[in-house]
Amino acid sequence: MTNIPAELMVLFVSAIPVLEQKAAIPLGFTARMDYWEIYLYSLVGAVLPSPFILLLARKMCSLLKQISITKRMIQWIETRTMKRGKNIVRYELLGLFLFVAIPLPGTGVWTGSLAAALLQMRFKQSLLAITLGAAVCGAIIMLLGHGFVSI
Repeated sequence: MTNIPAELMVLFVSAIPVLEQKAAIPLGFTARMDYWEIYLYSLVGAVLPSPFILLLARKMCSLLKQISITKRMIQWIETRTMKRGKNIVRYELLGLFLFVAIPLPGTGVWTGSLAAALLQMRFKQSLLAITLGAAVCGAIIMLLGHGFVSI
């Protein structure tokens, strides 16, 4: 069907907002990849955008709010992110970790990174919390997706 290797598909899909590991890991299962390969490629792909979001999000939002066409969209994204990230505000790094770690719709690396950037959290600590959260999220999805744990 496609000439793109399964490993790259898992890596790329896990780097896409909203999809992230929640879609990449089942894709890896479908491609019959090794469990550790699925886990590592999805983790790397999920975390890859985070440093860029942490470093550039506030500046990009500020610039885009100055353009009338994008102002309302950016304000909506900021409001939505902060509403979903209220526990990040309350619990700081632990909240950021849990927000990324629990695989629910609307949570994940992209939203957590954006919330950390908008809250002006420290870069290194935020990146560590996000990476650890993504590692736990990937493990949960792997276990749920392969039937080791059921809800």
